Amino acid sequence: MDVSVARRLAASVLKVGESRVWIDPERLEEVSAAITREDVRRLIKDGVIKALPPSTPSRGRLRIRKSKKRGKGPGSKKGPRIDEKAVWIARVRSQRRYLKALKAKGLIDRKSFWRVYKLVKGGTFRSLSHLKLYLSEHKLVKVKESA
Repeated sequence: MDVSVARRLAASVLKVGESRVWIDPERLEEVSAAITREDVRRLIKDGVIKALPPSTPSRGRLRIRKSKKRGKGPGSKKGPRIDEKAVWIARVRSQRRYLKALKAKGLIDRKSFWRVYKLVKGGTFRSLSHLKLYLSEHKLVKVKESA
């Protein structure tokens, strides 16, 4: 039972593609006998031939594209942008200032001062309070935190 002619005519009458033409599998003999546009129009009216709804494009390819590591640059970030270099400079300067004040008051000797100064430069201490904790734990400051 070749229904290709009827399918082509139905697609033309319904103004859809051939892939969207649905033919009732129970009445294939009737459809294969239709050779004119009038026959096809009658079958459409009877509900033997119908136009299927348009298929939506698959989102599978989109999901794959979205799953890849994209859109993570600085242009798509929200919220405040912190300048890490400025934070680093502020932290190191405050720690060095504190060390120099200790040295000026004579609370820390030269050797210890330079050892801790180099630790500050290496980024060992998270904050000024962390530096103070280190100095007190290692007993490098002579008098208890008077600076």
